[in-house]
Amino acid sequence: MEEGKGSVCVTGGSGFIGSWIVKRLLEDGYTVHTTIRPDPDAKGDLSFLTNLPGASEKLKIFIADLSNPESFNEAIEGCFGVLHTATPFDIELKEPEEVVTQRSIDGALGILKACLNSKTVKRVVYTSSASAVYRQEKEYDVMDESYWSDENLLRDLKPFAWAYSISKTLTEKAVLEFGEKHGLDVVTLIPTFVLGPFICPTLPSSVYVTLSFLFGEKNPFGASRLHMVHVDDIARAHIFLLHHPNPKGRYNCSPFIANVEEIAELITAKYPNFQISVDEVKKFHDVKLPHLVSKKLMEAGFEFKYSMEEMFVDAIECCKQKGYL
Repeated sequence: MEEGKGSVCVTGGSGFIGSWIVKRLLEDGYTVHTTIRPDPDAKGDLSFLTNLPGASEKLKIFIADLSNPESFNEAIEGCFGVLHTATPFDIELKEPEEVVTQRSIDGALGILKACLNSKTVKRVVYTSSASAVYRQEKEYDVMDESYWSDENLLRDLKPFAWAYSISKTLTEKAVLEFGEKHGLDVVTLIPTFVLGPFICPTLPSSVYVTLSFLFGEKNPFGASRLHMVHVDDIARAHIFLLHHPNPKGRYNCSPFIANVEEIAELITAKYPNFQISVDEVKKFHDVKLPHLVSKKLMEAGFEFKYSMEEMFVDAIECCKQKGYL
């Protein structure tokens, strides 16, 4: 089984998805290069990465910044694959949307140029977002990865996380175009709300939003239903696409969709002490997110491992263990 193992670069290794991919790769016997953002004051505790099984022998951590794409060169050198999960995430719009989007595009294209120059990288998997798919003027009940969000509509309506949606849409388009133009094997993976346990030191935003009513918050999306994927399934999907003999373009990665009442009832049945008011939850019916089907990914041979109940239980138990609930 050692065939196919080698060095893989994971950008954004301190994030929710990135850190779980690092964990999964180490467990599977890969050597992992991961990048984290600069930390001039050295306040960040990296023990959640350095204490992972196999990390002392097979994990190398590099400092890199999307504002300086060349800073990724060293981490990419010698790797056969790059999983690009790092992204600017400015939910509070502290910077203009155009600035954040351009940084995301320039950073991603800089990484792809480093992949070309490395002469060792065989494939790049870019982590996109469902928000790059479902923001359309017309409402659809079911969508696949052939749809693209309308950045002009996003700018006009400014829904929750609209700038992030534009950034992910335009960056994904740019990386696919670059790969096509320069003969670099680039595929994109499109997760929806990611749930499950986490090893990163902060509460992941997707876990917080999906479980917002447990934290005493209203659902910021005002969505009547959500599409979801377990963090381990999204990590496994990245590795699956890294080795697939002939992947093409974009792949949705979203096995579940449930309305908020179903979610509340599932959690209440498992955790009756949480006292969720289903009547309160039912108020969120103004946005109906479409079902993003993962038929293409499954037809390529990928199998989702986790049930919806496991996804929520894993996330809640992790939040309890870390003192968030």
